[in-house]
Amino acid sequence: MGDTASECRIYPAAKAREKLAGACVGVAGCGGLGSNAAMMLARAGVGCLILADFDRVETANLDRQSFFTRHVGMRKVEALTEVIGETGFSPRLEKNPIRLDAENVFEVFAGAKVILEAFDTVESKVMLLRAFADERFSDTCLVAASGLAGYGSSNEIRTLQLGERIYMCGDQRTDEAEEGILAPRVVLAAAHQANMVVRLICEETAV
Repeated sequence: MGDTASECRIYPAAKAREKLAGACVGVAGCGGLGSNAAMMLARAGVGCLILADFDRVETANLDRQSFFTRHVGMRKVEALTEVIGETGFSPRLEKNPIRLDAENVFEVFAGAKVILEAFDTVESKVMLLRAFADERFSDTCLVAASGLAGYGSSNEIRTLQLGERIYMCGDQRTDEAEEGILAPRVVLAAAHQANMVVRLICEETAV
């Protein structure tokens, strides 16, 4: 007979791993939030990541994004594919080096169970939120982010449920233009997003 307490701890993790391995997650933007969250999701065992970002890695990105000096000038989706591969985990990666818009977002993320929003601009964030009013995303969840600037209390970063299928991570108030962006709160918000994605894959909808 095995140790019952140990079995109780291991069984839920094993079931979670099974669900994660069969899941596909869209990552809309591969910068500070997206690159860090994608790394966490790969390490958690998510079986497929759809990466979408038109941009290239710049030196100014290295203080908060999961890239290194050798990646400067590379497409972010290509650089992120490389660093995920170096973790030893091997999710299926779909790379889309394009600018997402109100038309192509449905095709790019057609296979995703959850989409993790990691855009830099308000306009892109609004575009994706509006897309969730379309029936083509009726079976998809969105985990977005707002408010992660500065160096305020870590406890202000939180996850909120805004609707049946929409979640928001961050402090909901800080502004990059006023307070700047530093790695600790970016990674905290990315971790909130990644954990909420894992919960949704494992059929846990409460924040």
